[in-house]
Amino acid sequence: MDWLAASDYWMAREILQRGVAALFVVAFASTLNQFRPLLGERGLLPAPRLLAGPGARGPSVFSWWGYSDLKLVVVCWAGLAISATLVAGLPQSGPAWLPLLGFLLLWGLYQSIVNIGQVFYGFGWEMLLLEAGFTVGLLGSHQIDPPRTILLLIAWLVFRLEFGAGMIKWRGDPAWRDLTAMYYHHETQPMPGPLSRRAHLAPRWWHRCEAAGNHVAQLAVPFLLFAPQPVASLAAAVIIATQLWLVASGNFAWLNWITIVLACCAVNDTAFRAVVPFLPGKDALQRGPADAGDPWWIVLVLAATVLLVIAGIPALRNLFSRRQLMNASFNRWQLGNAYGAFGSITRERVEVVIEGAAGRGTPANEPAWHEYEFHGKPGDVRRRPRQFAPYHLRLDWMMWFLPLGSVHQRWFHALLGHLLAADPAVLALLRVDPFEGRQPDRIRVLTYRYRFATAAEHRADGLYWIRSDRRLVIGPIDDA
Repeated sequence: MDWLAASDYWMAREILQRGVAALFVVAFASTLNQFRPLLGERGLLPAPRLLAGPGARGPSVFSWWGYSDLKLVVVCWAGLAISATLVAGLPQSGPAWLPLLGFLLLWGLYQSIVNIGQVFYGFGWEMLLLEAGFTVGLLGSHQIDPPRTILLLIAWLVFRLEFGAGMIKWRGDPAWRDLTAMYYHHETQPMPGPLSRRAHLAPRWWHRCEAAGNHVAQLAVPFLLFAPQPVASLAAAVIIATQLWLVASGNFAWLNWITIVLACCAVNDTAFRAVVPFLPGKDALQRGPADAGDPWWIVLVLAATVLLVIAGIPALRNLFSRRQLMNASFNRWQLGNAYGAFGSITRERVEVVIEGAAGRGTPANEPAWHEYEFHGKPGDVRRRPRQFAPYHLRLDWMMWFLPLGSVHQRWFHALLGHLLAADPAVLALLRVDPFEGRQPDRIRVLTYRYRFATAAEHRADGLYWIRSDRRLVIGPIDDA
């Protein structure tokens, strides 16, 4: 079956498999560092409590074996070890089924975590990583040429990701249609990065160009991923360039990075060598004569192709639905998902600030209040935003969602209780504990409106943020 063998896409396979595996390393590492204080046995939303009730939202090894923090650590370290071997390219040197086995294990282990992760794992890039891992494993090893149908399915995944995001924007908020969305985005996005303030202070004509360019990149260019070469490679280059701008101007965990990796499915070896001549090609990578593979492998690939095509039908319908869903899964296995982001743009940034006080004081003698500071979310107005992506700061992200709804969320009240108790595991998630491990006597929650400092304000006072409209929304509450 020569038509199945994509003999000019060996470098694309290397980037797809090693890149997705590297992002699994990030995902398992962030889980190892954050899951236990957020969702562990003594976490904010304990996983054992979930499993004792309705249970996981899909298949999970913890549904069968039960949850403990030790089992979570074992799952994470197993995921890290498997991911590392795939990043190093070791399974790719073996038979065609070996990389598939590695990615299926990653898919199963990480899905087990996501399915008990509740709101802290409810992000679109979680299911995107799962679907990408399942699919790139079917590209096989260096003993065969990459299967063409799998490359097309990865292009279809990129299409759903980009076109879905474009359609949700076009339908969701008039600011995208009148090209004013970027007047606000850099300032109000969940977690600004080091260049976000400069991006926000750019002229308005540039912001309108950004919005127009986004529509081209998401609503038109994805169709060209299925065009003949070199058009498909040029389309992938446009997507990669726009994603690199998002990497530079914000912190969206691994969403932009995995989009960059997956877009490489449309770039053939000829295009790669035209840009980077010293990249290894098929001759340097293959182990023996390469073709479409043994008959059993061909049957497996074609069966998986049919499975993924069928799984993607609801997502195809969703793209053209007036009630388009964003970041939705249509089956228990999180394959053939619908994606999208920023269907609406917030016009003002409201930050939730938690403060603690030592000593109870009196109305005439109020004790000093001190802020708890987070790693990624804005707090200290003199602190420049940092770059964290592709690492995912889950608690910081959830803090951004609070003012968009209600601060009276179960996990947030649990967080306040853990801060009152000076829980070391939760405090380790923060950048600054003003009480250095000691228990505060009282906690309160405020909100402020934040905006980026202008160039003049920054020169005068060294400020990156200006905050105003202080409001008390919870407390003070004490440990009584």
